[in-house]
Amino acid sequence: MDQVHVIRHKHFNEGHGIRRIAREMGLHRLTVRKYLESAEPLRRESAVRRKRVLDEVGPRIDALLDEWRSRTSGKHRITSPRVHRQLIEDGYHICERTVRQYLAERRRQTAEVYVPLVHRAGDEAQVDFFEVTVDLNGQRKRVWKFLMRLMYSKRDLVWLYERCDQVSFLDAHVRAFEMLGCVPHRLVYDNLSSAVKRRVRTGERQLSERFQALCAHYLFEPCFARPGEGHDKGGVESRGKTIRLQHLTPIVAGATLAEISQRLQADLDRRREQAFGADGHRLSALYDEDQFSMKPLPGKPFDAREVRIVSVSRSATVTIRGAVYSVPSTWARLEATAYVGVEDVRLVCRAQEHTHPLQPKGGKSIRYRDYLPELARKPQAVRQVAPELIEQLGQPYGQLWGLLESTHGPQKAARVLAGILGAINDHGEPLVQRVLLDALSTETGADDFDADKVLISLAGHLPARPMLDDGQVPGALRIHVIQAASAADYDRLLTGAGQ
Repeated sequence: MDQVHVIRHKHFNEGHGIRRIAREMGLHRLTVRKYLESAEPLRRESAVRRKRVLDEVGPRIDALLDEWRSRTSGKHRITSPRVHRQLIEDGYHICERTVRQYLAERRRQTAEVYVPLVHRAGDEAQVDFFEVTVDLNGQRKRVWKFLMRLMYSKRDLVWLYERCDQVSFLDAHVRAFEMLGCVPHRLVYDNLSSAVKRRVRTGERQLSERFQALCAHYLFEPCFARPGEGHDKGGVESRGKTIRLQHLTPIVAGATLAEISQRLQADLDRRREQAFGADGHRLSALYDEDQFSMKPLPGKPFDAREVRIVSVSRSATVTIRGAVYSVPSTWARLEATAYVGVEDVRLVCRAQEHTHPLQPKGGKSIRYRDYLPELARKPQAVRQVAPELIEQLGQPYGQLWGLLESTHGPQKAARVLAGILGAINDHGEPLVQRVLLDALSTETGADDFDADKVLISLAGHLPARPMLDDGQVPGALRIHVIQAASAADYDRLLTGAGQ
């Protein structure tokens, strides 16, 4: 720059000509003229020179790429050494560096150009599922993290699920909207099967019935990224990975997924309260704008449960997703409606409801209280399921069963317990439990335990069966007289009296 200053000073201040300045400073006249035209001369690029070799070989390279495109996948990609080798075999004289430069320029020209987007208050949220690992109740498990991210205020709404199915997908939306207290105008997804049944040729998507019902309930617009183009919703994609690295590493532990989810959401909200956006505004203030611009929640939440009709077997069980659940024995051989949720299964039949915790495939949830009428008539069945039955009934039945087994053996113990189960079925568990507690409180041990005394005590406290009035008995039956026998009658027969 000192030389430029001298040249310009000699010409404009001292009045020297270009030829003289060039002679005195040992420069070419064109160089002096260039510096006089601009104090900061820039390089002027001439027209792109023709590359004779590439002009000849370029079409062949393009043809090779088109020919091999269908024969590549994953790690089997086309490289410049492979293309160069093929060109040499075809008789072309070209170096590998030239091929590499040609492929790089071709990739540059065909690469996608990303458009800077504008996110407006209340308008857009992006949704996705991510696989994460947690220590659940002492056992390391792979679970799924649902993430809904508000693109304007950058608030994240998360919840963890054991399955990445449609029920979890719908339930997560209901939870997120309840946490927000409102609904964004648009939600952006990839083409996941929980939402999209299939894509048609025009690029439109046929939505699944349940997801369509969710959209109609909350009145938001579903939008979808292009297939294989996850960066169309890059906000939630990058945020999902960041949450896994910053908030779920090292691997977090908890008794339930709900507990871990609540801690994770509280941690995200706490950090967001202290954060600022790129424009210097607090994210909490942007979230207030988000809420003001969103849609209000409907009067009641969407029921995310999957509804299906199931047949009740002769064993009074139903099978749902490969798991077996018991129902009341009175439902046997009927049809029931199953409402499958994220954590439980609700079964309905003839205005009766029955709920079980959701079981994995191959699991069972059998409640032997459902079989009390049958067990009261089947002592052998009572003996066979006694451990499970006693565990479900709790105390004082555990103490009673231990005394019965030790004093009378398992066979008679099962018969006595079957009679008690009949009393529970007829008169209710609270009354029978209270009588048994009173009867067992007087027992000091197995040596003086008498099952008959317990049964007599139980029978004495149970309400007597109601007698029918004469007016309730049909006239055709009133003329019949049924004589009841007594023990004295049997004594007279044995002694021969009355013959």
